[in-house]
Amino acid sequence: MTTVRRPFTVDGKPFFTLGGQSRNSSGYNRAEAETAFHALKLLHGNTLEIPVYWEQVEPEEGVYDWTSVDTLLAMARENGVRLVLLWFGTWKNGNMEYVPAWVKCAPDRFQRVINPYGNPVWVLSSHCDANYQADLRAFTGLMDHLKAQDGDQGTVIAVQIENEPGILGSDRDYGADGEAMFDSPVPAGLLERVAGLSGGPVYDAWQAAGGNESGTWPEAFGVAAGEFMTAASIADYIDRLAVAGRAIYDIPLYVNVWLREAGWRQPGGTYPSGGAVTRTLDIWKWATPHIDLIAPDIYIADADGYREVCDAYARDDNPLFVPESAPWGSNAWNMFYALADCSAVGYHFFAIEHIVGPDGGVNPVAQDIVGSFHATAAAIPLLLKYQGTDRIHAVAQHEGMRDQYLDLDGWMGVARFGYGGIEYAGMDWRHSGGERALLQQPQAPRGCGLVFQAGEDTFYLVGGAYRLGLRRKGPASATLDLTQNSDWFRERQAPFVSVDEGHFDESGMFVVDRRRNGDETDNGIWVEPDVQVVRVVMAP
Repeated sequence: MTTVRRPFTVDGKPFFTLGGQSRNSSGYNRAEAETAFHALKLLHGNTLEIPVYWEQVEPEEGVYDWTSVDTLLAMARENGVRLVLLWFGTWKNGNMEYVPAWVKCAPDRFQRVINPYGNPVWVLSSHCDANYQADLRAFTGLMDHLKAQDGDQGTVIAVQIENEPGILGSDRDYGADGEAMFDSPVPAGLLERVAGLSGGPVYDAWQAAGGNESGTWPEAFGVAAGEFMTAASIADYIDRLAVAGRAIYDIPLYVNVWLREAGWRQPGGTYPSGGAVTRTLDIWKWATPHIDLIAPDIYIADADGYREVCDAYARDDNPLFVPESAPWGSNAWNMFYALADCSAVGYHFFAIEHIVGPDGGVNPVAQDIVGSFHATAAAIPLLLKYQGTDRIHAVAQHEGMRDQYLDLDGWMGVARFGYGGIEYAGMDWRHSGGERALLQQPQAPRGCGLVFQAGEDTFYLVGGAYRLGLRRKGPASATLDLTQNSDWFRERQAPFVSVDEGHFDESGMFVVDRRRNGDETDNGIWVEPDVQVVRVVMAP
């Protein structure tokens, strides 16, 4: 068992944040934000991530307008949900789109990154103190306002500092200040940290450059020097913002990441150079001791690539938090790996408004992701209790899979996917995979969910489009009646004491809503998002 560090709390208790992130302009006015809050209700989420724009809150230098922030606080309280505010300051997706006009129009004062050809790019330089001081005043103003307006209520559970910081258009700043840092010695503390690593991209680059105990950035890291120096500079910039912000209002702070695991993987070209990508993560963790989380924005669809990213960011010094992910597609089943195997402390997807259909209900193309979030919402008490143990198992049907084997304590489990056929499991009148499956055999969505083993003989299931078969480990003759015919024997599982649909109340107790038996328990225990949680107690 490992202890899961949970930065997010509500009323002093651990809080699993589940929901979506609004589109980049949804926080500008109440009308647009209302769609995001409505979508969160459809999702059964508890937290909305929504931006605060530097250009909106400081339209003139030194003149602040917190009306938009107050509107978001009021709307969250009206809807009974929490907020994560995203500070769109110096960086937003590797550029400076959301800085105020008075910053954009004064390039001599607020210096930009210079590319190798001597041309400025549309990114503020992390080496320019005027840039930092201007952002610092605005960010600390936000933190001061949150403390005054929300310190007693705790509507805002965290703040994201910047958004996907880094440089698009150059691997580093080739201006005078950037050149000076590039040719200066690497901080001794960083090289000591790198020397103590057992491997990883930063360690490997250092070894390839000779493993020097001191030296400039190119002497220490060779061809990776530009990106590594930029990472250290941006991370220091953001950590100093965090120190100042926490001195005013000490709530969780995190940084999100535009990943490099796509395309040509060129820093400054296909992803922002200097961001906290897997290649620079060890530098960021050294440089940001006042940041709670470094969180990957995961838009990777394939299961292997998705898992590699989760594994990279789920570290002892960095709990996994997914602030952005794809709004549909494979994320609907990949996400359960993050929850079960990597103990993710929260999960969100981007553009939450898109799940709202023309009639105000769930957009049909978003049904899979909505179902997965419904299942996760129902399982939050179980996640808080069992993450970090071997008692939680992800179910995820990938291309070509008919079933998935689960190695449980004392039990064998098989999650079978699909509806109908010889493997038919009788569902009730509420579900399309039920009795009509005998005649129509409807196309099932991909199966996914979570299986929790709460005790030797007690299991909880959430998810959809699968059913779980359980047999005790050992020879078949010791666990089942071999006189049954072959088809029946192949599907039959061990006897149970009870199968109940239910939910967890506010105190965390399981409440039975409906007892199953007979046809509805044949050939496996089925689960769908709208039944919330299924508890199975097996016979001794």
